[in-house]
Amino acid sequence: MQLSLTSWSLPLCTLTECAAIARALRIPSLDVSYFYRSALDRRRVLEAPEEYAKKLVGSIGAPSNFFHLFGQSVPDRNLADPSIARENISDFANVLRFCSAARVPSVMVLPGVVNPGQSRRQALIASSKSLAEMQSMAAGAGVVLTIEAHVHSYLESPSLTLELLNIVPGLRLTLDYTHFLCLGYRQEEIDVLAPYAAHVHLRQARAGVLQAPVEMGTLNFNAMLGVLRDANYSGFLALEYVHQDYMNTLFEDVLSETVKLRDLVEAWHSKIN
Repeated sequence: MQLSLTSWSLPLCTLTECAAIARALRIPSLDVSYFYRSALDRRRVLEAPEEYAKKLVGSIGAPSNFFHLFGQSVPDRNLADPSIARENISDFANVLRFCSAARVPSVMVLPGVVNPGQSRRQALIASSKSLAEMQSMAAGAGVVLTIEAHVHSYLESPSLTLELLNIVPGLRLTLDYTHFLCLGYRQEEIDVLAPYAAHVHLRQARAGVLQAPVEMGTLNFNAMLGVLRDANYSGFLALEYVHQDYMNTLFEDVLSETVKLRDLVEAWHSKIN
């Protein structure tokens, strides 16, 4: 397991500044996305993927993960809306070209939301159809497709997440315990998802609170890292403290919490027999 930093953790920094800060913190890689000042250029990802990938790698190196959002917001063009499925599939083909050229090992997409007129079950079925096609495309391109179960999606429980993974063989997770902890699930209930993880987001949380200082949440990091090791997880641990409006994650000292979490992970690794 190795560390990465989410570029959206530093919303006022450029991508090259994010990379420099990560290196200064002994964090070797960046997760990239379309958010804030460090945003990738969506148009260039979709219209000139190989050329843009070459420029990106020359600037910051190969990213650890690419978070692709199909629309301009979480509900916009979400995967549970069957009316825009073909447009999303078309875009995803170019996203894979970009990931292959930039040597990005995994791409993360969101599962979708419960759209007006839908039930949670209908959202899952609609989303699973798009994800099955995307999974086949990603496997052919040598890129791992992951989804992140998150607050406000249709995928808000470990049991439903497992159901989706069984419906779409080969689909993997960007596993973030905090979205489940926030909703009141116990850590042991989330552990069952570890064997499906291909990328991991790390920060602290507790019931009702998506992001908390390391000392003020309920996530037992040593236990979680042990579960991941026992599941033979060997991917990235992305440090994801943020400063944004979503779920009131505006008040933590991102830099300090990132360093504390880095130190905790390094201490755990140092004690492995």
